Amino acid sequence: YRKHNIAAAVTSMYGSPLINNKCKMFLCFLFFLGSGLNDGQWHEVRFLAKENFAVLTIDGDEASAVRTNSPLQVKTGEKYLFGGFPLQMNDSDHSLFHHSFQGCMQFIHVDDQLVDLQAVEQGQLGSFANVSIDMCAIIDRCVPNHCEHDGKCTQTWDSFKCTCDGTGYSGTTCHNSIYELSCEAYKHLGKTSNYYWIDPDGSGALGPLKVYCNMTEDKVWTTVYHDLQMQTSVGGNSLEKVSVLQLNYSATMDQISAITSSAEYCEQFISYSCKMSRLLNTPEGNPYTWWVGKANEKHYYWGGSGPGIQKCACGIERNCTDPKYYCNCDADYKQWRKDSGMLSYKEHLPVSQVVVGDIDRPGSEAKISVGPVRCQGDRNYWNAASFITSSSYLHFSTFQGETSADISFYFKTSASDGVFLENLGNTDFIKLELKSATEVSFSFDVGNGPVEIIVRSPNQLNDDQWHRVSAERNVKQASLQVDQLPPEVRKAPTEGHTRLELYSQLYVGAAGGQQGFLGCIRSLRMNGITLDLEERAKVTLGVKPGCSGHCTSYGMYCANGGKCVEKYNGYSCDCSKTAYDGPFCIKDVGAFFEEGMWLRYNFHSPGTSMKDLVSRTLLSSTDPEITATNHNLNKEELSFSFSTTKSPCVLLYISSYTQDFMAVLVKPSGNLQIRYSLGGTKEPYNIDVDHRNMANGQPHTVNITRNERDIILQIDHYPPATYNLPAASDIQFNSPKALFLGKVIEIGKIDQDIYKYNTPGFTGCLSRVQFNQIAPLKAALRSTNTSSHVHIQGELVESNCGASPLTIPPMSAATDPWHLDSASADFPYNGQAIGDGVNRNSAIIGGVIAVVIFTILCTLVFLIRYMFRHKGTYHTNEAKGAESAESADAAIMNNDPNFTETIDESKKEWLI
Repeated sequence: YRKHNIAAAVTSMYGSPLINNKCKMFLCFLFFLGSGLNDGQWHEVRFLAKENFAVLTIDGDEASAVRTNSPLQVKTGEKYLFGGFPLQMNDSDHSLFHHSFQGCMQFIHVDDQLVDLQAVEQGQLGSFANVSIDMCAIIDRCVPNHCEHDGKCTQTWDSFKCTCDGTGYSGTTCHNSIYELSCEAYKHLGKTSNYYWIDPDGSGALGPLKVYCNMTEDKVWTTVYHDLQMQTSVGGNSLEKVSVLQLNYSATMDQISAITSSAEYCEQFISYSCKMSRLLNTPEGNPYTWWVGKANEKHYYWGGSGPGIQKCACGIERNCTDPKYYCNCDADYKQWRKDSGMLSYKEHLPVSQVVVGDIDRPGSEAKISVGPVRCQGDRNYWNAASFITSSSYLHFSTFQGETSADISFYFKTSASDGVFLENLGNTDFIKLELKSATEVSFSFDVGNGPVEIIVRSPNQLNDDQWHRVSAERNVKQASLQVDQLPPEVRKAPTEGHTRLELYSQLYVGAAGGQQGFLGCIRSLRMNGITLDLEERAKVTLGVKPGCSGHCTSYGMYCANGGKCVEKYNGYSCDCSKTAYDGPFCIKDVGAFFEEGMWLRYNFHSPGTSMKDLVSRTLLSSTDPEITATNHNLNKEELSFSFSTTKSPCVLLYISSYTQDFMAVLVKPSGNLQIRYSLGGTKEPYNIDVDHRNMANGQPHTVNITRNERDIILQIDHYPPATYNLPAASDIQFNSPKALFLGKVIEIGKIDQDIYKYNTPGFTGCLSRVQFNQIAPLKAALRSTNTSSHVHIQGELVESNCGASPLTIPPMSAATDPWHLDSASADFPYNGQAIGDGVNRNSAIIGGVIAVVIFTILCTLVFLIRYMFRHKGTYHTNEAKGAESAESADAAIMNNDPNFTETIDESKKEWLI
């Protein structure tokens, strides 16, 4: 028995590299070790055999070596075969081999002796067949590495593969970012405000970053944060003459620069609080403090000012504490002062460092605050050009996409064909075009012959709607996708040319006498770079910057009746006629009502006189101030959501200048009731929803639509139900006056059940309240042109109605005129809405109490006589001041023009 120490280094293994002619089957059966050895890299194989002992080691990994202690005998033979062995052991026949090894070997050792391969080549030692000695002909397909963005390359004999896990990119070469380019793009995917990963340069080298996207406004805000705490203290008997504060952002400077360069506007708040610590040393001194921005450039202006102006905001506005200086802190007071404002020159942002001086004197202190970088809008997303003739084109510098290229853009057209773009070389080219009304073509040639990929759409592409085209070409494959259709893919040949060599300018539109594109192209990106179509279009005949008609494609995103508004560089949703808010009119506007709180929305402006109101009612004149609709309604639409645990209550009430009204009530049982009273009937028409308890604390949705006598009611997810007003009922809701939420505070006759349910009032949440085109809650909570129509008793707390907000203390009986028992129901209401619910001082309270007591005594006498004459009717409180007026009508007019007397039968006679 002899010891055998055999070692070989190989690159790829498809069979056994070493076989001895006397023990070949035994070795193949016994040892299996290693994985991924066909990756095109060099690997070391070491086999050691002794008596009753054998070890197989791969790449020197002793811990993973395979060992056997089983009895075995290894006898040497005369021949060692490397790479395979013939099926017939005949030296003259090398035509039949068993699963031969394909790859390279080097440093072959047998018994620690290096095999002389040159002697084998010269025929002095052994023999060989189909082997190239002294060279390795394997193609290393991972050098150069075609896997981008740190993708891991692995290879087989004839191909390579990229693993993109954890890179933030996808595709055959890890070229495509898996994230959107900006917050603007997330907005148009229907996303709400949150933290998102964005990749500002797409397939470029910058990489993704995490930002906060604020979607609550018309234009999206992108926010990038840093680690410097607000009000960071510096100085305070410091021995250092200057203090350097470094800001570390959640992104690199290049990533932030990509955001600021594409944004329409950027800002960053900066504040300097000081006590005996001068800032810019104005008016003529050298600044003690400065900040460093992009490209490590120092800046000597402060927030609220601009580049080249050594001033603070107070110096610009001329309101500094000491007018001799241009900054509050430069006055060097011993008291705390502050200079703050927004830095809005985006070419200088972000602030990366603040250097603070003048802190080494006794008593000198300063505090620095720097806010996050906030940028608004995305110019790249809406960068567009309109091609108005078939010969129109824009030209740009040669496209650089030798081994990897991606092109994406949006287009819309009514033409059936046209070239989107083209770039030429000697024989190479790349081209994208609309071949027909349903076909988009991507063609190119890298030296292996022309290749064309076509995507066929089942729908017309020349429908004047926006469509997205995405094309990619790399050394492995080429692909083309249109909208959300499945991409068409074409594999690249394993051998051949891979580099795209172009020399001409890039033409967007017609080129070389071809049929040019007619229509709009926007957001054209090539290898992560957005081409500025608008700027080039400004100086090019036949092409106009921008594009109109965005609402034809994106108007559907304006929900809940929101109106799409065209803009030069995009669109917006006008939610003013809806009960919703937000960029797409999908955010509920709601409020929490405490017990005794109410809201009144007047359909006429506060200054309208009684004469005008009466004339409007009797002469059937129209008034643009009645925002519900005309003065008489043949139809109306009402929708709202609510949640409550208390019953009974009045959810909503619509009054009129006549006896007509509409009400939505929660009965004592918790069931819902809709009550209509239109002229022609003595009793109101009631719709009782008895199938469930609505006062269960859960949110419920109510939708009511009336068209003359037909009423459609839908509650929550239940199917709509249809009801019909009686034939004797009028089909018109005459002269709507006001809409009440929470409680009814009205002058005139009030239905008995409504009066009974009105105390103590609704407690819970109301949201998305809309009557025709009126949104009373939204008018109260947002500053709109209809806010003057709103009157509120109590404090209105905005809530999303999904959870109970922090509530305020219930209103006291002193400020709630309805918080009384039936015996004292004629407490006079003063007619003034208390917007903030604050208490008045004791002198005023004493005077009010005295007037109240006197009025109650007078009113009781009047009511006893009146109730005997008008048995069965119910009146609410008479206005304060009636005792000093010539008549009840005069008292109402003196107190509040909005509270006009209901026009009953006797009133009409008096007017005639």
